[in-house]
Amino acid sequence: MLEFFSHEIVQNAFSAGTIVAIIAACIGYFVVLRSQTFASEALSDIGFAGATGAVVFGFSSLIGMLIFSMISALGMGALGERIRGRDVEIGMVLSFALGLGVLFLTIYTQTGSAGTNSGVGILFGSILSVRRSDVLIALGCGILLLILLAFLYRPLLFASIDPEVALTRGVPVRTLSIIFLLMLSITISISILVVGVLLIIALLIAPAATALRLTHQPRHSLILSIVLSLACTWSGLILAFTGSFGKYLPVGFYISAIAAALYFISIIINRLGIIYTPRRVEKIVRCTDREEHAQPNY
Repeated sequence: MLEFFSHEIVQNAFSAGTIVAIIAACIGYFVVLRSQTFASEALSDIGFAGATGAVVFGFSSLIGMLIFSMISALGMGALGERIRGRDVEIGMVLSFALGLGVLFLTIYTQTGSAGTNSGVGILFGSILSVRRSDVLIALGCGILLLILLAFLYRPLLFASIDPEVALTRGVPVRTLSIIFLLMLSITISISILVVGVLLIIALLIAPAATALRLTHQPRHSLILSIVLSLACTWSGLILAFTGSFGKYLPVGFYISAIAAALYFISIIINRLGIIYTPRRVEKIVRCTDREEHAQPNY
């Protein structure tokens, strides 16, 4: 085991995977509460265009993803509540972004020798080729996101559960929405290193959705989401490195498969009544409301 972790590629993979798992679980919890799965998919597809464009112009794909996804997040945040009725417009932007990504990938394939491998890595994840510099960037972004999330936790939780009541209590719902979408864009950009554009939802949504089915307490759900996300990531990495079932399958496949399996198991547990979580949303609202009476101003 010590020899296994002595290789730099393994150290970088587990370091990046751990950072991404924790951040994706924390941000994914609020994504599920706010019903913004479609926004997550949109930002990941737009990030694909940014990544391939950055490769064409000789920059880091991670930097390209960050720039494109953050600009898109600002645009989505400016729509506010109107974003819920703009599925057609967002779908058109998505299709254009994907087409732009394919264009950049084609240009790089025709002019560079590693274009196809770069495109596959962006789409399906390339954690086995993560460099130490990528780990440091992910670590810096992760620390920034955790500090910001700790500062915004209570008002963001309140605004996520009941935005109308939160607005009447003086919570800056629109500003929080923009900030959260920016945080989501950064999370997606660094998560693509592990699972890629096509499988980002598995790591971002599945652990949080599973945790919310197993416990109704916000902090318990958040902690459980982190534990499940780490379990999926570490298990996927170990299975990929050891070549389970006689084959070396992609890390993204293992992570997404384990995450999906855990979610379906949580559904079965709920339906069998093994863990009873009645009126989960109402309890969260009452819990948040009590916190609001204790400190009404943000």
